[in-house]
Amino acid sequence: MLNFYPGPSKVYPEVRNYLVDAYDEGMLSTPHRGEQFVQMSRELVSLVKRRLNIPQDYYIFFTSSATECWEILTQSLTQHKSFHIYNGSFGEKWFQYAQKMRPKSEGHAFDLNSPMPVPELEVSPDTELICFTQNETSNGTQVTPNCILNLHNKYRDTLIAVDATSSMAGLNLKMIKADIWYASVQKCFGLPAGLAVMACSPRAIFRAKQMGERGHYNSLVSMYEKMLNYQTTHTPNVLNLYLMKRVLEDRPFIKTIDLELTTRAQELYAFFAQFTDFKLLVENEDVRSKTVLALQGSEKLVDELKKRALHHDMRLGNGYGPWARNTFRIANFPAILDEEYEELKRFFLHYYA
Repeated sequence: MLNFYPGPSKVYPEVRNYLVDAYDEGMLSTPHRGEQFVQMSRELVSLVKRRLNIPQDYYIFFTSSATECWEILTQSLTQHKSFHIYNGSFGEKWFQYAQKMRPKSEGHAFDLNSPMPVPELEVSPDTELICFTQNETSNGTQVTPNCILNLHNKYRDTLIAVDATSSMAGLNLKMIKADIWYASVQKCFGLPAGLAVMACSPRAIFRAKQMGERGHYNSLVSMYEKMLNYQTTHTPNVLNLYLMKRVLEDRPFIKTIDLELTTRAQELYAFFAQFTDFKLLVENEDVRSKTVLALQGSEKLVDELKKRALHHDMRLGNGYGPWARNTFRIANFPAILDEEYEELKRFFLHYYA
């Protein structure tokens, strides 16, 4: 089965061997307070920073999911409110989740064909955290590095948090331009679901200590204190942490992966632009995601197309949110091979050219 679903997506084939190694090395039953785990965790933190180009003074944390990161950031970094900028379902869900905990939180929606409207944003001075999704998986859009830079320059005194779930480990993100970046691993990391990585600037940790919120197992101050010894506040997903370490050891640096994905994204967009039965959902090339393509057609066509692909052992992504019924999505993640995309192209040329 060829898997182009945008998460959980294809895992690296080497994961099969890593699983056996994890068993043989005793990682499946190692104590998470023991030396074997601590040593692995220390090596993994160093690897994550080096391979993904994360500033050396940022702190690395491991959580269960990007959704858990929403909770950690709201409870540990805001007493009053956060400000959310979104153009799709996941950014909006983050906003709605924050509102449940901090009802004064504010949101600013923008169009999927428009860049993030930094010049027209009015973030009040009492806002403690500005939040946005770098790569909106629901509709195949991205916030460009230039927009992130402009936001960083405009609100230098406010912490900025970024959901990078569909781009971390695939794109070379300029992490110095925001205080918090997080991602689940079932997309560009090419790993099974059930783990997320979060990188926090010294400024974010300083703010967490100032607030001193310690009411939860995943309170950021408690997580920070435990990670000083490369441990977690809870029994973590040791297997997936081990798999992440092995994957990162065997992958090139993020600049190389970014170049490969960017080139392939351009080829895929050019390829899908030639069809008339369906069209690219995002018309503005500047805001198109490099890692998730969204294509739009009639409900009937989309339904038939996905079933036909499945019959040919290809899993395409369903549409999501407002675009659930009239779009399908295709992941452009590092674990998926060029040959698999060639097979995908042959399928579309055979049935829809």
